[in-house]
Amino acid sequence: MQQLTFDLSLPPRYGRDDYLVSTSNAAALAMIDRWPDWPDSVMILVGPKGAGKSHLAALWAADAQATVATADLLSGPDLPTLPTRPVLIDDADQLGSSEAQLFHLMNLVREQHSALLLTALQPPDRWGLATPDLLSRLRLAPMVRIEPPDDDLMRAVLIKLFADRQLTVDEQVVAYLLLQLDRSIDAARRVVEVLDQSALSLNRKVTRAMAAKLLEANQADEDSPLDHDL
Repeated sequence: MQQLTFDLSLPPRYGRDDYLVSTSNAAALAMIDRWPDWPDSVMILVGPKGAGKSHLAALWAADAQATVATADLLSGPDLPTLPTRPVLIDDADQLGSSEAQLFHLMNLVREQHSALLLTALQPPDRWGLATPDLLSRLRLAPMVRIEPPDDDLMRAVLIKLFADRQLTVDEQVVAYLLLQLDRSIDAARRVVEVLDQSALSLNRKVTRAMAAKLLEANQADEDSPLDHDL
């Protein structure tokens, strides 16, 4: 008999203690921590989806008391006042028609001796930019790369995610997930969440067999809560 369960989704934690470090992200963290002693007013943080860019950018934004800008803000009347504080633009490669506004913001940031952090999946040459001056300016900006999570980081993340949910799991569960999961912190977060809900529903502890059954179901079911991309 299954127990009645509730949706116990936990929002991502973006605190300093929640950011785990390995060789895959140590260089990026060191550069972010150098602020305000950056080599330029503009810094670009590049890395694949699920590598932890948003978490690292959030740490910087908290330390710098930065404004988090969106395409709507860049197109709005408050653009000239944005650089009075440091500015973060997450997913800068997805700004679409706001190229002119981004170029103007970069100029304002330099004029006001402020700071701008841009995150993206790829370097600026791959953003499909149509404004040559913007691309030229972005090419001059320092860029730091965060790599996909390595085994050490994925292991630490899985252990911490289980601990955050007060789940005690055997090492074989973590070892099995390491072999099966994409190198993505988002993938780790999703699988731990679903395992937690399954364990509550069945009133059982999380086991390797449960994890294997879950991942096999994910491969066979496009509507799986794991989004079929683990």
